[in-house]
Amino acid sequence: MLDANVKKQLDTYLQNIVTPIEISVSADSSPKAVELNNLASEISDLSSKIELKQESRKRTPSMAIAPAGETPRVSFAGIPMGHEFTSLVLALLQAGGHPSKTDPELQEQIRNIQGEFHFETYISLSCQNCPDVVQALNLMAKLNPNITHEMIDGALFQEEVDERQIMAVPAVYLNGEHFGQGRMSLEEIVAKIDTGAEARKAEELNEREPYDVLVLGGGPAGAAAAIYAARKGIRTGLVAERFGGQVMDTVGIENFISVPYTEGPKLAASLEQHVKEYGVDIITGQRAAELKRDKLIELQLQSGATLASKSVVLATGARWRELGVPGEAEYRTKGVAYCPHCDGPFFKGKHVAVIGGGNSGIEAAIDLAGIVKHVTVLEFADTLRADEVLVRKARSMANIDIITNAQTTEVLGDGSKVNGLQYTDRVSGESRQLDLAGVFVQIGLVPNTEFLKDSGLEMNRMGEIVIDNRGATSIPGVFAAGDATTVPYKQIVISMGAGATAALGAFDHLIRTSVSDEPTETLSIAS
Repeated sequence: MLDANVKKQLDTYLQNIVTPIEISVSADSSPKAVELNNLASEISDLSSKIELKQESRKRTPSMAIAPAGETPRVSFAGIPMGHEFTSLVLALLQAGGHPSKTDPELQEQIRNIQGEFHFETYISLSCQNCPDVVQALNLMAKLNPNITHEMIDGALFQEEVDERQIMAVPAVYLNGEHFGQGRMSLEEIVAKIDTGAEARKAEELNEREPYDVLVLGGGPAGAAAAIYAARKGIRTGLVAERFGGQVMDTVGIENFISVPYTEGPKLAASLEQHVKEYGVDIITGQRAAELKRDKLIELQLQSGATLASKSVVLATGARWRELGVPGEAEYRTKGVAYCPHCDGPFFKGKHVAVIGGGNSGIEAAIDLAGIVKHVTVLEFADTLRADEVLVRKARSMANIDIITNAQTTEVLGDGSKVNGLQYTDRVSGESRQLDLAGVFVQIGLVPNTEFLKDSGLEMNRMGEIVIDNRGATSIPGVFAAGDATTVPYKQIVISMGAGATAALGAFDHLIRTSVSDEPTETLSIAS
């Protein structure tokens, strides 16, 4: 089950187990149950502190993990391989007493949550977003005896998936009721169940001293800006909903110079770790509401908190653009999807459409073609915009059709899920219909700049922040970088360089002038 290299790495990790743990396997004679039994046996053979036992559970095949002698609160229904193997390893370490690196204050908050919370998370093993949610809920179950969590591989429990009409993952249920969809951070989950937490956090943030540089955004541009600012020895803060940004939605990265291949979540984790090494004041789980400039630049957050700084670097990135046609919102997560890696497995053997003929769209079509019965690509323009190597690959696949000059006009459904799509042939003007089960939207990006509409900041017609060659915006002291700006090419390596440029521009601004355009006061140089 596990190759020699993986076993060697796992053996190294399991050396961190401090106290004995038990793995309880619920299995029958089915091939997947045998596979799970083999996995559990291989793991238990690697450590004398792991005991393996058989135990009947609600779902089979499944495995539960707990400190020896305790009732399990963390379980995996299915075989936690693929992207979920890391979730399994962390669960083993945490059950064995290895401490989490999560913020101690957040851990204490979780321990103090009152009530009974039984979480279930439906995942697909190809989903790169799912492990974040699984690992967050597993940690919560480890810290609080009133919380349980079970990861459920939707591919193995198809009847449940059909009954609950799950067509997108991760799908989280709490005490039997739908709780959330898509990636959620630990902070977001805690805030949803710990009433009053947001107000307490806002009150605490309001007491923070002003920063020299405050970075908004935790993607490549934001991380680079924070590092470059902190290296100057000035008081630096970073506020974001989550670390990684769009990078977290990227599976394979093959154009990051000097690194032939990596994956988005891995790169995002490295970005976060690098920022932490510089003592940056990191504030996550927060969303910006408004930007104002007075004596200092004030960033108001949706939680009600306000942070002040002498300069700001806006690195809010972008998100997937929506079609904006009838039926899209109604059938989102019910056949309308934006992540082929996450949700593709739910359309096995079915006909789907991909909207968009750029690199993202053609890559999605190629990936989906290996799972689904048939893929139809619809491109608005008369030619595809994807790299030629991708176009050749797509055209070589028998179950991919490509239609250009196609304007999608409506997503069709039966009231509960997608069953078709309507488009207009832009050459003939004829309206046509496709019968299909899923629609994957890949039509580019829209900048996350809505909160700036009343700030007075200059933006172009697409909502991108206008910057100069130093990353400066139209407001003195406010700099910007990355996909939220007018930088012409939206690439990870370009965003990192832009983040560094913006931070250096902000530092130069602080040296030359204060926010009020008077001779600058002494910077709060770190000792």
